Amino acid sequence: MMEGMAVILEKDVDRGRIAFEQWREAAHEASAPLQSSGNIDPTAAVAVHPALPRGTWAMAVRYSLFLLERRAPGPGVEVRVAPWGAVKILDGPESDPHNLTPPDVIELDPDVWLRLACGITSWAQEKDAGHISAVGERDDLSDLLPLTR
Repeated sequence: MMEGMAVILEKDVDRGRIAFEQWREAAHEASAPLQSSGNIDPTAAVAVHPALPRGTWAMAVRYSLFLLERRAPGPGVEVRVAPWGAVKILDGPESDPHNLTPPDVIELDPDVWLRLACGITSWAQEKDAGHISAVGERDDLSDLLPLTR
């Protein structure tokens, strides 16, 4: 992602919010059968993957990354959710001017990112399942998640 490029266009913020809410509702519905006494089975939770159109997923990812960027602005950690977006967050060392990649990079698949952003799963659950690729000292976003508080 190029420096200064928005993860979501201003005109799409409302569409993104709606898509994020749709994803969250669909994920909670999908996880309902996995619940026992109010708690989601942790091994099943990391498999929640709502059947929604690709465009809904894309807008939900972009909007949630926008929320993350607003919650923790800064140049120190790059969070990548391919193929739909990447943001730089948190204070810390900036990108090497020759490389443009911060020293800390976190890569997540869209379903993993959205489960975390919506509070379906925790950072520890996804990390234990091998779903998080993180390089650098600041490789844990659990203090910033979920985004739906």
